[in-house]
Amino acid sequence: MFESLSDRLERSFKILKGEGKITEINVAETLKDVRKALLDADVNYKVAKSFTDTVKQKALGQNVLIAVKPKELMVKIVHDELTQLMGGESVELNLPGHAGKPSVILMAGLNGAGKTTLSGKLALLLKNKKSKKPLLVACDVYRPAAVEQLRVLGEQIGVPVYMNLECKDPVQIAKEGIQEAKAKAFDTVIVDTAGRLAIDEELMREIAAIKEAAQPDETLFVVDAMTGQDAVNTAKEFNERLDYDGVVLTKLDGDTRGGAALSIRTVVNKPIKFVGTGEKMEALDVFHPARMADRILGMGDIVSLVEKAQEQYDEEEAKRLQKKIQRNQFDFNDFFAQIQQIKKMGNLKDLAAMIPGVGKALKDIDVDDNAFKSIEAIIQSMTPKERTNPEILNGSRKMRIAKGSGTDIQEVNRLIKQFDQTRKMMKMVTGNGMKNMMGQMAKMKGMGGMPKF
Repeated sequence: MFESLSDRLERSFKILKGEGKITEINVAETLKDVRKALLDADVNYKVAKSFTDTVKQKALGQNVLIAVKPKELMVKIVHDELTQLMGGESVELNLPGHAGKPSVILMAGLNGAGKTTLSGKLALLLKNKKSKKPLLVACDVYRPAAVEQLRVLGEQIGVPVYMNLECKDPVQIAKEGIQEAKAKAFDTVIVDTAGRLAIDEELMREIAAIKEAAQPDETLFVVDAMTGQDAVNTAKEFNERLDYDGVVLTKLDGDTRGGAALSIRTVVNKPIKFVGTGEKMEALDVFHPARMADRILGMGDIVSLVEKAQEQYDEEEAKRLQKKIQRNQFDFNDFFAQIQQIKKMGNLKDLAAMIPGVGKALKDIDVDDNAFKSIEAIIQSMTPKERTNPEILNGSRKMRIAKGSGTDIQEVNRLIKQFDQTRKMMKMVTGNGMKNMMGQMAKMKGMGGMPKF
């Protein structure tokens, strides 16, 4: 995410390294490079120029403290301006919850932006984090298998989907879906609409008609971040016709240059509310401008990392595990369960990049998202008795496990050795066993399939 832009900005700031003070000459030279970096990231030209002009004014107007180096000061000013450029603060969904009427969220955008998948992700987020009872409504009557895709997603996340396969009128389906929600006490309705390959009058008339009929509390424009300035232009045209409430950027984990995230707020004057950061259904995050500025400037994002860890933290499970650790009964079943919790947190490389300094270190390293695959295969090849009683794993059992998991005896031995070391260490820190568990697992090196940092 933003790797190219981060690298370019870091090189720009090096111009000020070793300088004793900020001058008009070194500021101009630095910001010329910053502007080029922004333009290469596909940021709108007017936005990039206005941004660097503002930074220049603030930098030259600073009374530099002796303890603050020019480079540090410039990074601070650029960070603050990037934060403001992207909206300053996160903006919550407006879901008032009317008496007897569900809150309605209308999804809009072009084909390929990921509206249907995003609808499912948003439903899961509202269900798990906001304790909502959502209903998905399938109003894309044109794209082949769109309704079926939403049905499958709904089944996957445990959220009902309203569909009417006999009706080809999306306005009517939207009305029926809202009535269904009222009748069955759903408090939130997410309406997935059709898109087109490009903006046309028919699309705009249809989405406007759905909005008029559904009277949504939130209209979200879903846009593919990888399309750069095209995303910004499309967002502008949709807003002129639809006057939506916020933007959702999808595929921000891809090879995106960041131009859409940095330009949309200024050009459209509508907040980015969510960002899609992966293929998993849990990979939808609230957009925090300051945290995104941290990541763009290579400062990591510890707050988001902690939040992701807390989402997977189960207090009752932690107490149960602590008792097992104290009795030295932590086994491969528990170990496997903890791996699943780590995986739910998201893409491994993205998670590591949230730690200050680690993102840069991993820049050229391929961290496979299936890093735990061989470990899982080894554990799953064990019998229930072997998982519960690792001490019975003798030579013949290890050989059978290696064959069953498609690994070799050395990998099995490494896993067992690392497991024993982890169990001993957790016993030593028995009061904080759960808190240290993920950290110990993350430090495991040299294991087949594990990333080597």
